[in-house]
Amino acid sequence: MSSLGNALMDSLMRLRPPGPGKTADLKPIVQALADALERGELAMDLSKEPPEGLDNEHWPEGVLHTLESSGWLVNADALDADPQAPIVQDGDWLRWRRWHQQLQHCLTNLLSLAGQAVQNPVAEEARKTARQRALQAGLDQEQCDAVIALLDRRLVVLTGGPGTGKTSTVVQMLAAVLHDKPDLRIQLTAPTGKAAARLQLAIAEGCALLEPGLSATLQTLPSGTLHKLLEAQGDNRFRRNASQPLSVDLVVVDEVSMVDLPLMTALLAALPNHAQLLLVGDADQLPPVGPGAVLQELTTPANLAQLGAAAVQLKTTYRNNGAIAALAADLREGNTCLAPATLRNLQPSDNVQWIAAKRHAVPTPLLKKLQERQTSLKQLADNLIWVNDQPDRDTAAELLKALESWIALSPVRQGPWGVEALNRVLLGERFTQPVQAWPPGTPVLNRHNRPEQGLTNGDIGVVVQHGHETRVLLPGGRVLHPAQLSGAEPAFALTVHKAQGSQYDSVVLLLPPQRRQDPRLAYTGLTRAKHQALLITPDD
Repeated sequence: MSSLGNALMDSLMRLRPPGPGKTADLKPIVQALADALERGELAMDLSKEPPEGLDNEHWPEGVLHTLESSGWLVNADALDADPQAPIVQDGDWLRWRRWHQQLQHCLTNLLSLAGQAVQNPVAEEARKTARQRALQAGLDQEQCDAVIALLDRRLVVLTGGPGTGKTSTVVQMLAAVLHDKPDLRIQLTAPTGKAAARLQLAIAEGCALLEPGLSATLQTLPSGTLHKLLEAQGDNRFRRNASQPLSVDLVVVDEVSMVDLPLMTALLAALPNHAQLLLVGDADQLPPVGPGAVLQELTTPANLAQLGAAAVQLKTTYRNNGAIAALAADLREGNTCLAPATLRNLQPSDNVQWIAAKRHAVPTPLLKKLQERQTSLKQLADNLIWVNDQPDRDTAAELLKALESWIALSPVRQGPWGVEALNRVLLGERFTQPVQAWPPGTPVLNRHNRPEQGLTNGDIGVVVQHGHETRVLLPGGRVLHPAQLSGAEPAFALTVHKAQGSQYDSVVLLLPPQRRQDPRLAYTGLTRAKHQALLITPDD
């Protein structure tokens, strides 16, 4: 068993000893639930194939019987009947009791918020005018429904895949509420710094055709990470809470598929009693790394029915992204992998290409691309101009822009196709050394929230040289000493999870063999590409 599995098993044995002869049967069940938790999943789906380590022949009846006979299982409809049972069956789902109760509490609060009208709702005539303005701006009926929903409801959930016009819709939604309430305090936010910066830039670009006053307001809206907004003070501890709520009237959360249950719970606790919440995301992307996929739970058929007009799903694709969009749509329909038969139909002119390679080493075509990437970034870093100990704005912007031009992605960290192998092949023995030892042009992934430095987990900078001193250049032209980034990793290649919330001009996506192919991994990785993607799969 894993360390987490062992810890959970020990605690449960003390909490409720199951009786003689039961321990051996319970261990693989606890381990499967622990594995799910480590993947950020609160539940085990009884309607799917059994997790690794569980008996396929007696699945799921054998699991349920073992848990029931041990006194460890209670039905979700009868929690009070057995307050000590640690595992809950909720239909086809098995959850730890603590997470089940927290999830239900969070969903209940969200659904309640969706049913509440805004303070001082606009008149019917103003709603008609808002819809007319949205139609004139080129929005379709679904997008216009989202505009009206934000005029009416305290919670609106806007979902859709790439190219469905989520940002254009958000711009018109914000314009509509500001038309009626010009002094509204709006906060843009996202789970990562890069996603928050992208949201701010996208809204600024999207409001160019609005009247000057509205455009100026939207272009100056503050944007930052959820952790910064809530004033994080360590793991799942925040200074902003029910006792010290946020000073906002409307919070817009982008990339909400990355928001886990504890973070959403903290946001709801800090939301003022009158404030609105706009959640924007793609429910088909990977769930968050932390426990609890709130957006996926919120968009189940049952919860969508309760949300009613407060949930708007954009389905029409307006940005023609060729084969990237076509394959993404195929994955969104639940296909478990990108079948070779499908990939062989790709044409040389398509914006997705495919190669099959030996699985036991870094594929040669990718190695060549990685080396070219390393050389290009080093040249840009060497050409960085310094003025009064500060990087020149233009040469710094060119280097930082190059960081988003290309990336190699893998769903795994370990193994021949894992991100550690890909980064190691470029850095050699320097891979295990601190940032100070890395050559100029090496991308640097910050792995910790560092509020004192304005950094969040997932921010990416690049190693530069200033005279004889090594520094790290970060977005916004900031420069830090490498010692301020302890625990950072090289980022020539990233896991798909770490790339979530980012976009690149071109992406190379490795799809190593896995016991169960999760279509969300391939979908999320593929849709990080704006223009071009290369898929690499095993040749056997």
